[in-house]
Parts: sequence; structure tokens; C-alpha cells
Amino acid sequence: MQPRSAKKIIADAEQLCIQRGVRLTAQRAEVLRLMIEHPHAISAYDLLDKLRISEPQAKPPTVYRALDFLLEQAFIHRVESNNSYVVCPHFDHPSHSSMLLICDQCASVTERPAEGIENGIKEQASVSGFTLRHSIIEAHGLCQACATILQCDDQEHCHHDHKNITEPKRKPGRA
Repeated sequence: MQPRSAKKIIADAEQLCIQRGVRLTAQRAEVLRLMIEHPHAISAYDLLDKLRISEPQAKPPTVYRALDFLLEQAFIHRVESNNSYVVCPHFDHPSHSSMLLICDQCASVTERPAEGIENGIKEQASVSGFTLRHSIIEAHGLCQACATILQCDDQEHCHHDHKNITEPKRKPGRA
């Protein structure tokens, strides 16, 4: 997907809302804008802190209501494993299945299509008599940038920022 400006994404969201007969209020649009401008997934309370810059009276329910609306319209995804939210890069297709690749170092979230995996999920849902609306698969690991830094052998002479990079934690009982 080509990068789009926050204005373009919000304009697209507004157009979809009109088509769907729902309202993208100024507050909902502001929460969406804040999310678009944040480089990674963001928690509701971090969003609240950002929203309070322009709306000092904003309370947690304000953000949660906006997030609920944005989720219902499939403009964003909830990253269940770290209780955060990320803008969906192709929200004009609300019933798509996604795979979220979550970096355990920098918290970046990359959405990828889950077509091959989706077929297996649809098949299992059908066998179970389950009506699938959409699915989101979460996978944790390291993004390319963090993996490169973690593998760097020459920290004194490289150009990487090793400041917040740590070795991945091993699960108990694993070698």
C-alpha cells in the first residue's frame, strides 16, 4: 500500500462513514488522526494523553468510545496481545483477514494479508458451523531493523542505536 497522508486517510474514512450512514465526529476523527501520526501501535491511555493536548477535558470513556467506533468501522485493529490499537491500512475492505507482525523490541506492527491462512480458518469455521466475519492473527518476533541491531557484532563501530535493544527472553523450560 502506498503511504497516504493523515488528511487523505481521514477524508477516506469520512466518505466511508457517509456511505455507511454513520458519523465520523470531530472527536473520532481526532483520535484517528493521532493514531495515524503515531509510528507504532498505541494504547488507549497513551491516546488519551495525546488527545488531552487539544481537549484537556477528555476522559478515558471519550477515547474508548472513539476506539469502539473506529473498530466497528474496521478503520483500526486491536492488538490483543499488548492491549493497543493500530490503524488498518486497507479499511475500505472491512471483512479482510489480517496477520499482525508485532516486534517485541520496538513495538512496531506490520499488517500483512493472511490469504493462505484465511482459507484454513474458513474451512475450520465451516466444519464447525461457525460464520466467520473476519480474523486477525498475531505473531510476535523482531522486525528487520531490530533483528539487524540484535545481530550486530561490532557495537562500538556500527551506526545502529543499541540503546533499547535486549536479548529476547527465553520461556521457562526452553533451551
